Amino acid sequence: MILDFLKGEFIDVIHWTDDTRDTMVWRFERFGHAIKYGAKLTVREGQAAVFIHEGQLADVFGPGLYILETNNIPILTTLQHWDHAFRSPFKSEIYFINTTRFNDLKWGTKNPVMLRDPEFGPLRLRAFGTYSMRVSDPAKFMTEIVGTDGEFTSDEISFQIRNVIVQEVGRVLATANIPVLDMAANTRDLGKLVTTAIAPQIAEYGLILPEFYIENISLPEEVEKVLDKRTSTGLAGDLSKYMDFSAAEAMVQPNSAAAAAISTGLGAAIGMDMANRGGPWGGGARFADAPPPLPAAAAPLWHIAANGAATGPFAQAALQEMAMARTLTAATLVWTAGQDGWKPAADTALAGLLGQVPPPPPPPAGP
Repeated sequence: MILDFLKGEFIDVIHWTDDTRDTMVWRFERFGHAIKYGAKLTVREGQAAVFIHEGQLADVFGPGLYILETNNIPILTTLQHWDHAFRSPFKSEIYFINTTRFNDLKWGTKNPVMLRDPEFGPLRLRAFGTYSMRVSDPAKFMTEIVGTDGEFTSDEISFQIRNVIVQEVGRVLATANIPVLDMAANTRDLGKLVTTAIAPQIAEYGLILPEFYIENISLPEEVEKVLDKRTSTGLAGDLSKYMDFSAAEAMVQPNSAAAAAISTGLGAAIGMDMANRGGPWGGGARFADAPPPLPAAAAPLWHIAANGAATGPFAQAALQEMAMARTLTAATLVWTAGQDGWKPAADTALAGLLGQVPPPPPPPAGP
């Protein structure tokens, strides 16, 4: 009767079905941790079962169906001694460990990573991405990380993993000697360097990282603005292309602030191009391909009325000689193209010439 009581009192099927997405370790709960001799242990694919007996790791079981007897658990047999003839239950703890991948875990740099770029000099970079992790050594994971935690989730270890990743990412970015403008094309190689570097430390936890991705490496906002200006300046270097680009943008958004800014930038670019072609400031150099200056307007020609007839036309130099010889006086009638009829010379633009006439010679002295 006592044997039947013992056989029927304790559970004889041990298994775990996980309906969560983040549980890494789950402890099989049984009052007094009493496990029946001959019980059936079911370990599913993607799981491992760890036996802890009196504080010592007794055995690890992979996927399969096990009968808990002396021939199946030799380590536990040595620890337990099995000195009861009726094969009494034994007290042990059974932990189920999820050995599948935990995907889409995030990492990122809280503080910028300082490095010296060969083109831009000292820079601060930020980076972020994702990774996946998996338990590769259940025994080591239990002893190093889990301990006696009855329900261990991925959040409890992911923070530590992130610290390891960020530390190594900073070192790899700083020592890779890859220009910052080329890092986007080398994120895959940089990710491999990080994974290789942290693998030994992660292995000490009984874990591996099957996947590691660097999704983005970004510059500070101020540096990105300067880089955008530099890109615009490079585009303005080819003036014809810049004009075509600006015209196209203005056509798409004719009333936008961007169109006004483009027009301003275009004017500045044209001015810079003209200055560069004109030579040094104050040098008086002419544009190589500029059109010749327009000729000065021709001086007007004048006609003079004398004895009822028009004479001329006379240039201003000839008129000045006439004024000096007093053959052209203030009362002399003159006409030029555009003038409304004949007018005395004093009432026209020739009045200035008359003012330059020297006074007549004085009369002879008396006796």
